[in-house]
Amino acid sequence: MQTIIILDQGSQYTQLIARKIRELNVYCEIYSYNKIPEITEDVKGVILSGSPYSVTDEDAPKTDLSSFKGKVPVLGICYGAQLMVNNYGGKVEKSIIREYGRARLSFIDKQSRLMNGVNLESQVWMSHGDTIQQLPDDFKIICSTKDVENAGYKIEGEETYAIQFHPEVHHSKQGSLILKNFVIDICQCDGSWTPKSFVETTIKNLREQLQEDKVVLGLSGGVDSSVAAMLLHKAIGNNLTCIFVDNGLLRKNEFITVLASYKGMGLNVIGVNAKNDFYAALRGITEPEKKRKAIGSTFINVFDYQAGKIENAKWLAQGTIYPDVIESSSVKGPSQTIKSHHNVGGLPKNMKLKIVEPLRSLFKDEVRKVGKEIGLKDELLARHPFPGPGLAIRILGEITEEKIKILQDVDDIFISNLKKANLYNKVWQAGAILLPIQSVGVMGDERTYERVVALRAVESVDGMTADWCHLPYEFLADTSNQIINQVKGVNRVCYDISSKPPATIEWE
Repeated sequence: MQTIIILDQGSQYTQLIARKIRELNVYCEIYSYNKIPEITEDVKGVILSGSPYSVTDEDAPKTDLSSFKGKVPVLGICYGAQLMVNNYGGKVEKSIIREYGRARLSFIDKQSRLMNGVNLESQVWMSHGDTIQQLPDDFKIICSTKDVENAGYKIEGEETYAIQFHPEVHHSKQGSLILKNFVIDICQCDGSWTPKSFVETTIKNLREQLQEDKVVLGLSGGVDSSVAAMLLHKAIGNNLTCIFVDNGLLRKNEFITVLASYKGMGLNVIGVNAKNDFYAALRGITEPEKKRKAIGSTFINVFDYQAGKIENAKWLAQGTIYPDVIESSSVKGPSQTIKSHHNVGGLPKNMKLKIVEPLRSLFKDEVRKVGKEIGLKDELLARHPFPGPGLAIRILGEITEEKIKILQDVDDIFISNLKKANLYNKVWQAGAILLPIQSVGVMGDERTYERVVALRAVESVDGMTADWCHLPYEFLADTSNQIINQVKGVNRVCYDISSKPPATIEWE
């Protein structure tokens, strides 16, 4: 399969590069700068991301270019551009005029394949404190801005390019064209990686990988696990057993409604009530990462026990998607671990089952497209993402059954109201958070000292970045009023207006 490799050197925009390339129907993967994969015939090009470091910093990422430079097309972005200049005899120094934000191209080499079709004065987005003062002898300028002469270059004699601005961000108005020029024209990718091709390839690969083995899958009712289940069902049929675990941390009445929703889909689904196991594992834990790991460990233990009842079960299938993988990994320099996910972290060393993750390479919107391709219903595909650890990471502090009941009731009012107001499908993800504080209030003639909840609703494409939803004031007022009147123990409702970054979608 044709692949573009993106080497992450720490830029906050690395995932956006991947998203832009996937939009061209070209497959790409992100690797750490110090874990470069083998450059096989399938690798059509390599992109070097930006970085928060200066190339002159002692601990800056020192990417080894020898395995791919001059052998496949290369595009250096920002730090990636400066790295190659620094490595091959040029000069990179602190900028006299530091260029951050919008700039305009004042020169474009019309013969450059990378800049083909890009207009003079096209807006680009700069974000660097260093600049390229002098290019090596065999490096040729392909674009400039008013303040940065060496805004882009090509190495003569090879298909190696670099630019000091960020083509992946929205503010670079023709950035998508530049990436298309690189991926489609220069790397000669054919843009054939579509939902249909993914389904066909994945089913074929699953059949080869699993053969006649039995597989158990953790079904949650969400988009990811549902799509994973249907792909596996198409690949191995009755050799798949889906197990839906009630961990006591689901939304209100979700255990019953999820089981009912899979009737008629042909899936073999078993429901397991394991509330007490999870509550026992979480008792006394307040730290978010420890919650996640306790839930992940208990989840696997429950599966180990249930799988033991299925003769010859050898695999555990999970709905892990690419943002889970990216956000759960960390290397020196590149993106710090944002969270550990129970699908990709916290697995016991003695787990009896091997792992299969058919959606591991997809972003959330791609999962939905694949689900549509295999015929899943729109109402299932439109479901908001729900965290694997459930309400445990929406209850700040220790988990108790009383807190779970309160949050379930609050969440039910919020989500139900979004649906009634025809706002649900305009929101990427929504939920409520129970805060570890109490506030003074007045109900009737009595003074109260009760709990505070925060409502969260965000807009996003893939969950890697998100902005808070500007829900109507009247809707928020009515919802707040309902929560305070109907949920005993809550006397204050707040609305979270933070974006990701700098915040995350979930609070823990």
